[in-house]
Amino acid sequence: MAVDRLYALLERLGNLLRTEERAAGLPHGLQPVHLQALRYLQSCNRYSNTPAALTEYLGLTKGTVSQTLLLLEEKGLLRKQADTQDRRVIHLLLTEAGRAVLKEALPPELFKRALTGLPGEGEALEEALTGLLRSLQAANAQRSFGACGTCKHFKREGPGRFRCGLTQEPLSREDSQLLCREHEAVPPAH
Repeated sequence: MAVDRLYALLERLGNLLRTEERAAGLPHGLQPVHLQALRYLQSCNRYSNTPAALTEYLGLTKGTVSQTLLLLEEKGLLRKQADTQDRRVIHLLLTEAGRAVLKEALPPELFKRALTGLPGEGEALEEALTGLLRSLQAANAQRSFGACGTCKHFKREGPGRFRCGLTQEPLSREDSQLLCREHEAVPPAH
């Protein structure tokens, strides 16, 4: 494998996707970072929909994320809600308008069209990129932000009944598919 060539390919793909995100966000007055914040909030669970988790996920400064949230709230794309247990914790919730913008903008049309040219190879590509992402996160000691159902804390209690072993709270089927800040990958079997 040519490391330099692989890096160049991924870098170029990233640049092309950002260009498409810019174009998709333009009609809504949004930059790629705004769409990325909305996308994360659409994909994360109730433990991970906080400004701190979003900041960590995006790898940005608190100030940048704060400005992003302010703009998204002003545009009516998200709302803030105090936690019922701890009033100091603020949860970020997408509005219907935020969901509509995401549905229209992401993934970009160019990306969708490009994937149709990879029949049968899409799943192998997804698996390879997932492995690369996990390796990079582990090398940087970063949180994995994986789906609950793939976490070592995820417990199946019966048909359609799940629980987080970390918080001991019940999880719905939908919860089990959402991203979690506290995610820890299941160690590989030896």
